[in-house]
Amino acid sequence: MIVASRYAKSLIDLATEKGQLEAVYADMIQVKSICEHSREFLVFLNSPIINSDKKIAVIKAVFEGKFNPISDGFLTIVASKRRESIIPGMAASFIEQYKTQKNILTAIVTSADGLDAATKQKVLDLVKTQLNGEVELVEKTNANLIGGFILKVGDKQIDKSVSRQLSNLKKELTNKALN
Repeated sequence: MIVASRYAKSLIDLATEKGQLEAVYADMIQVKSICEHSREFLVFLNSPIINSDKKIAVIKAVFEGKFNPISDGFLTIVASKRRESIIPGMAASFIEQYKTQKNILTAIVTSADGLDAATKQKVLDLVKTQLNGEVELVEKTNANLIGGFILKVGDKQIDKSVSRQLSNLKKELTNKALN
């Protein structure tokens, strides 16, 4: 969404100018989390029935005093411009732009039952040696993998899961049986 991206860029510029980029980044992570985990809050933000004054009051009640004044003020301005529905997209865009600016890459590791600390560190070290910049490791679990892992960084993916190996073996055996 272009509008959300532009608001996020403005917020990054303002936070950088005021020397509060890290604090505002932490706030936007919280905003994104609230929006992802509270369906009621999203419905509230998108509701055409609720007037802007009420939305501004609720946004202030939810965030004011808990966030950096820059974040508080910016969210209030967004709501006063009747753009409160872009807040979730703006927070997500802010986080993306922040990571791009700081050269932080996200590596997603999916395993059957989670990684222990030593394995997690090995994966992180491996990814860091292959890439330029900081790496943020996001861990996910998927029991359907049976074992092994899937590593995804940007548009690249390495699938070393047992389920993938079984699938490949099945294809190979099927192709041999048909020939």
